[in-house]
Amino acid sequence: MQPALIATLVAVGIIVLLVVMAGIYLWSTYNSLVTLKVRVDEAWSDITIQLKRRADLIPNIIESVKGYASHEAKVFQNVTEARAETLGAQTPAEASAAEGHMQTALKSIFAVSEAYPQLQASQNFLQLQSELVDTEDKIQAARRFYNGGVREFNTKTRTFPNTLFVKRLGFSERDFFEVAEPSAIAEPPRVQF
Repeated sequence: MQPALIATLVAVGIIVLLVVMAGIYLWSTYNSLVTLKVRVDEAWSDITIQLKRRADLIPNIIESVKGYASHEAKVFQNVTEARAETLGAQTPAEASAAEGHMQTALKSIFAVSEAYPQLQASQNFLQLQSELVDTEDKIQAARRFYNGGVREFNTKTRTFPNTLFVKRLGFSERDFFEVAEPSAIAEPPRVQF
């Protein structure tokens, strides 16, 4: 074989090898981004399920407290509005704002309930409080799982050389589920048994 032909074949082989390697890298990166996106979507779904579960508990808690403290209309209205805001939230940013309002409203309703010892002794109220505490724990766990998935996804989209092509593949960074008012969730609603 002629040296020029060998040099051309080697150059073509190197170019083909580089194209194949780039293709494998793109394929691998795309698949991992899809996997991470699905994981984040699943985690968001878990959060919305738990937020809905908590929102479904709220009317029962309101009715229990109303039976003893019917004159606290403003507290009940605030809780009802926070519940509606939570159910209407579609994005992590909206849910974050709603979460802060919900925590504030729940603290106020439990503050009212503390003034009524017979309410504190009510088996129905105690069961609702227990379910609420369980749901709050599940919301926090789902939130941690979601934010962990978002962290992984965003890290993958921000690293070089992925930054060169991920937007063209249809991927963009996701928002964390952060509460707008961290003081609202600094401590969970106080529930005494």
